[in-house]
Amino acid sequence: MKKYYLGIDLGSTTSKAVIVNEADEIVGRGITNTRANYKVAADIAREQAIYDARFNLIEKRMNESMANKPEFKTYMKDLRSVFQYCQFRRRMDSLADMLIKTASESTHPEKETIVERLKTIIGIIRPQMRHEFIHEGLGSKNQFFRDIVSEKYNAEVGKMEPKFYEPLMLAFDKSITPIENEMVEYNFKELVLEAMEILDEKYKGLVDMQEDDSKEDWYYAEMNAVKNGYKNIDHTLRSHIEDIANEEIYIAKMVGTGYGRALLPFPEDCIKSEILCHAFGAHAVFPNTRTVLDIGGQDTKAIQVDKYGLVTSFHMNDRCAAGCGRYLGYIADEFGLSLNELGPEANKAKKETTICSTCTVFAGAEIKELLHNGEQKPDILAGLHKSIVQRAMSLIARSGGVKNEFTFTGGVARNEAVLKYVKQMVIDSYGEVTMNIHTDSIFMGALGGAMFARRNISADLPQGTLVRETGGAVN
Repeated sequence: MKKYYLGIDLGSTTSKAVIVNEADEIVGRGITNTRANYKVAADIAREQAIYDARFNLIEKRMNESMANKPEFKTYMKDLRSVFQYCQFRRRMDSLADMLIKTASESTHPEKETIVERLKTIIGIIRPQMRHEFIHEGLGSKNQFFRDIVSEKYNAEVGKMEPKFYEPLMLAFDKSITPIENEMVEYNFKELVLEAMEILDEKYKGLVDMQEDDSKEDWYYAEMNAVKNGYKNIDHTLRSHIEDIANEEIYIAKMVGTGYGRALLPFPEDCIKSEILCHAFGAHAVFPNTRTVLDIGGQDTKAIQVDKYGLVTSFHMNDRCAAGCGRYLGYIADEFGLSLNELGPEANKAKKETTICSTCTVFAGAEIKELLHNGEQKPDILAGLHKSIVQRAMSLIARSGGVKNEFTFTGGVARNEAVLKYVKQMVIDSYGEVTMNIHTDSIFMGALGGAMFARRNISADLPQGTLVRETGGAVN
């Protein structure tokens, strides 16, 4: 029996899972937003990693027969996205039922009308989301169920009569949490076959596409290749699905880490510090790493590591969420933006507005005052992003500075404005050093956990190095 090893990084905003094999190869990744129920969040991340592992095993089997067929990659990318839609649709069905139930049980004098408005909204947004999953690759955009639905739902509520705004939003707020915290297990084979049927309809419906200004030439060539050859891919794929669907992904050992690691239902010897895991994961991907910066949802850590990836010193801020994922989420809400829009909007700035405080408590008031005084939104966001990185650079300096290769991990490493200022400030302070920023930066903690699980080794943080921004060393 093949053995696999699991790392779970239960963060304050996102929960990540990574599965590695006995050769330290990543075979599966999973991510979800962290819920009130931490166990459910961890379980969902793990299940997503297992589904990803099965897709990767299928692709590995098919690579030889499909090596000279570029349409294979397009088909598999589509299949993954539609598979996610099949999962999404089942949860959306539950949410729709819950919304109607919540509104029907309310004491609002016009609850019958509110129920009708809800049915109208659901009828509008369902086909929109289906289209985006199937035709626009929504499944590959790293958005979570709540974010996808709330964006569409809020847009439609805004079109309704103002008097229904509050009861409609209240119905959503009351309904989304129980649906999110419900653990739903899916049958992999059933969902893959369902996704293939949907793709069959999609490709049959394709006509010879005419070029227009909205698409590049490669897009038409790629889609026409898939249209003409997908049946061969479909046939080859079906011959492997049964085997892969029934193959056991045996987790021999697991390690939990992250902000919420103490809440994981793991034995004590299977829980490790996120500082250790981020360092070990970064070192696994970039063996010459000696300095790691991790900006997560709730804290920021500057870590020094040795040639084995073990921590030699670190400084962190864990008393204030300013400059972390939660803070950026709050700023996004203040500006009516999604987290994915923050970085691009900040990069439109012509200057960086001076920000007096990055404290979450005072941020809203300061932003409103700056806007009132005529400051532009991109300039304010640029100033906020710059101040976030300045705080992180202060931690790096106190931990010992940047040594040899520098690796940036954590969810905030996906923010392009933060990346810009990190690169700029590292070069300004330490010269032209090698900077590693990986597409899987958000998974580094989970990867480190999986690596620790495979090696079954113990490691501890060095003593007396936890210095919080409020002062004082913690032994």
